[in-house]
Amino acid sequence: MVARVVVLDYGSGNLRSAERALRRVGADVEVTSDRHAALECDGLVVPGVGAFAACMAGLREVAGDRIIGQRLAGGRPVLGVCVGMQILFDLGIEHGVRTEGCGEWPGTVERLEADIVPHMGWNTVRAPAGSVLFDGLDADTRFYFVHSYAVRTWELAPQPPMPPPLVTWATHGGDFVAAAENGPLVATQFHPEKSGDAGAHLLTNWVKNL
Repeated sequence: MVARVVVLDYGSGNLRSAERALRRVGADVEVTSDRHAALECDGLVVPGVGAFAACMAGLREVAGDRIIGQRLAGGRPVLGVCVGMQILFDLGIEHGVRTEGCGEWPGTVERLEADIVPHMGWNTVRAPAGSVLFDGLDADTRFYFVHSYAVRTWELAPQPPMPPPLVTWATHGGDFVAAAENGPLVATQFHPEKSGDAGAHLLTNWVKNL
């Protein structure tokens, strides 16, 4: 059966690029802000580019934060991408402005500590054993990043009997969270839709597990 995926339209993100990338891997894709469609689809993709505060404002305008919470409460898959990953955490700090996120994961999004910011271009990641997203991808596989902010410390402890979250790291100046897998909630700081065959492989892994 073809997986039905909604790319949540809340005024931010590479909507059409995400749509094309998901169609490429065989999903039935709709780009919409419709609450019913976003709740009922097999998988919800939350994109995001730009400032944390602006993304959260747009997300709340379409009740996206509540949609994400309702889906996760029912064990229904959500994939966050770039700032769409960042807003899943408790807090974002940009230019001294503190903005509350969705609070699905504890942690703070803050500026990268590196000589060159933004982090723009291709980079490898360090995926943990057992990762579903990175299954079948080599350790030297590169993904495309464009960001100045990230989560630099993972704060969610294992919660038995649930399996521990799987956290993937990358390095630019210092380490930061490049991806996370926590039951139905998964996210990537990089852009799978801009990462060529590697991104298509990762999206295939996500879609086939919906």
